[in-house]
Amino acid sequence: MTFAEIILVGNVGRDPELRFTQSGTAVCDFSLAVNRRWTDRNSNEQREETTWFRVTVWGAQAETVNQYVQKGKQVLVVSDRIEASAFMGNDGEPRASLEVTARTVRFLSGGGGDGGYSGGGSGGYEEAPSDVDDIPF
Repeated sequence: MTFAEIILVGNVGRDPELRFTQSGTAVCDFSLAVNRRWTDRNSNEQREETTWFRVTVWGAQAETVNQYVQKGKQVLVVSDRIEASAFMGNDGEPRASLEVTARTVRFLSGGGGDGGYSGGGSGGYEEAPSDVDDIPF
């Protein structure tokens, strides 16, 4: 038996795009910027690196994400599926794309003061903490 899970916390890089399959299933895509900060051992300078992910959400949760998520909001994404693909950029340089299919999207920042919501796999809503410091991890 094997198991993999990825948990991402980052800021939405573009507003979600909602579409529907021919059978009527909702699919929503958005980009997520995950930052990593550290102090360089040699120079003692603060460093930062951003990794971008393309997130896909399905079903009722896709419609919820499309309704409440906007560029700049902070979300937590849980996925058990990550895929990397290589492509050639417009400048002729090789690039890579990281794509995850979200099992759960939790809204951590309300942005407009709405306190945020949590969208689970069942499509239900749950009040999320208004202060990220209240999250128990």
